[in-house]
Amino acid sequence: MYTSETIKKTAVKTIEEEASMVLQLKEFINDDFSDSINLILSSHGRVIVTGIGKSAHIGQKMVATFNSTGTPSVFMHAADAIHGDIGIIQKDDVVICISKSGNTNEIKVLIPLIKMLGNKIIAMVGNSTSYLAENADLILLTTVEKEVCPNNLAPTSSTTAQLVMGDAIAVCLLQCRGFSREDFARLHPGGMIGKNLYLKVEDLMKHNAVPVVNLNSDINSVILEMTTKRLGATAVVDKNNKLAGIITDGDLRRMLEKTNDINQLKAGDIASMNPKTVSKDMLAVKSLSIMKAHNITQLIVSENREVVGFIHLHDILREGII
Repeated sequence: MYTSETIKKTAVKTIEEEASMVLQLKEFINDDFSDSINLILSSHGRVIVTGIGKSAHIGQKMVATFNSTGTPSVFMHAADAIHGDIGIIQKDDVVICISKSGNTNEIKVLIPLIKMLGNKIIAMVGNSTSYLAENADLILLTTVEKEVCPNNLAPTSSTTAQLVMGDAIAVCLLQCRGFSREDFARLHPGGMIGKNLYLKVEDLMKHNAVPVVNLNSDINSVILEMTTKRLGATAVVDKNNKLAGIITDGDLRRMLEKTNDINQLKAGDIASMNPKTVSKDMLAVKSLSIMKAHNITQLIVSENREVVGFIHLHDILREGII
């Protein structure tokens, strides 16, 4: 049984050594890197990422990142490619081939086939004198001094270097394309990130009834409106149907604490005037911030002081926005 201190020491050493080797990648950001970015940007096709072994796993992650940030990409396993999957590659596609050694049998078979198709090849490779490097159009070196595996065998530092180089490509591409927060939301509509970026108050308020009373409404009418619309509140409008205030469950409770004679009271007597409001175009996550800041659970949606809807805390939480 190893001690806790020994285990933690090994973990910290692993992180430090990998971080050090990743930092050395800066030396490999050269003209071939910028030319690779421009090649992809100018292409009318997709990016085909290929590799074998652990490099294939890195390639799959790169494709996922590219696709989610505006660069259409497809992963093609190098072993499958030489058994028919090379048909994935279309005329204008750019191929990124990932390999630490650059000399595996599958790579040696695949590269001539790609060259016959006429597609440009970007090599992400750890060996600058390898078969892959010598036959590629552009070279992105991901050379590391050693694997952090004690036996210098298990792909660790090398795959981390490939991953970081892939992220560097993706970030450069999205920045050059002017890929915005709105673009990201469009490609991630089902996740929390996407909802935070695109879901608006208008999208949520349409599920709610709109409780409204006027300043002169009696308390029974107020309670009935709040009960039937089931939002725990009602807007209060003036004679011109302009928003004047809001009555919440809390306002009703405070009223009952002060008096037992409620028959003579009107909505305007207990309403909280000048309530917090939001516009229907506001992002839902922003409305949540307002609720949190003021410790309230619903907001009136208004346009030009006219009540157009309600949004409740539960509407927002139901969408997974927190």
